[in-house]
Amino acid sequence: MKRREFIAGLGSAAAWPLAARAQQPSAAVIGYLTSGSFGGAETALTGLRKGVSESGYVEGTNLTIEYRWANSDFGRLPELANDLVRRRVTVIVAAEQTSALAAKTATTSIPVVFWTGGDAVEAGLVSSLSRPGGNVTGINSMNVELGPKRLGLLHELLPKALRFGLLVNPNVPNLEGPISRINSAAAALGCSVEIVNSSTNHEINAAFASLAQKGIDAIVISPTTLFDNRLVQISTLAARSIIPTIAFNRTFTDVGGLMSYSPNGFETWRQVGVYVGRILRGERSSELSVMQPNKFEFVINLQTARTLGIEVPPTLLAQADVVIE
Repeated sequence: MKRREFIAGLGSAAAWPLAARAQQPSAAVIGYLTSGSFGGAETALTGLRKGVSESGYVEGTNLTIEYRWANSDFGRLPELANDLVRRRVTVIVAAEQTSALAAKTATTSIPVVFWTGGDAVEAGLVSSLSRPGGNVTGINSMNVELGPKRLGLLHELLPKALRFGLLVNPNVPNLEGPISRINSAAAALGCSVEIVNSSTNHEINAAFASLAQKGIDAIVISPTTLFDNRLVQISTLAARSIIPTIAFNRTFTDVGGLMSYSPNGFETWRQVGVYVGRILRGERSSELSVMQPNKFEFVINLQTARTLGIEVPPTLLAQADVVIE
């Protein structure tokens, strides 16, 4: 090989690592803000990491995630959001509506990507789903809005039932809308709903004891991070009280609960991660429309139904996406 060609080859070889590095995303720091705790975040974090990885960001390699857990103390969220702003994270991921509102208040410049079960426009997070504007966008899982559907599924299971319970966390903002919708659905079915507040583990126990004493036919669990972190406790109480119960998370039926109806948790969180990755790659949050799921999962735990002495109608079984034997 001629000397000139050899030197040219060395130059090209030296350029390869530089070109490869230029194609790799630079290191980034995102903040994860939630009113919940680590124990209930496995699905969310798995989906988030998967979505971000699709843009080339891998935690521990070129991505750092700063976690802020309020552990059901909603009053801490503003402080935790401000701490992430001071940390100068590139993007804030807000795990539910209350966290998103705290993040939006804390900053108008750092992009905020939320996961919320309620109406993002009604909550004041964005001005429009298609054109959110500002620094906030995300995924509306519609989980809160599915209360009437869950009540309807319980009514199909127990067509003679007249009295239902709705377990809510009174610390969650904007409860009036979801409660009003489920009351309207109950009236259309010719039944009534008793609202029971629970904001602590002890109050969850007391709520089930109260509902059992009153002879409530079945219970709908309203979405909140507190209940999300206590699904094993809730499924155990439902079994002990012999009260058919439907929840907002597939995990509920996996740990022994009777029924669940919800969007796919992993997939919706993967979409949050995809949005975060796109923003880290340079896209503007104001130009990313708020996404909504187009598929929901209905799961029945048939073993639990047998334990409760309930025969699930074939028409209801036919609607189920998953039947746990």
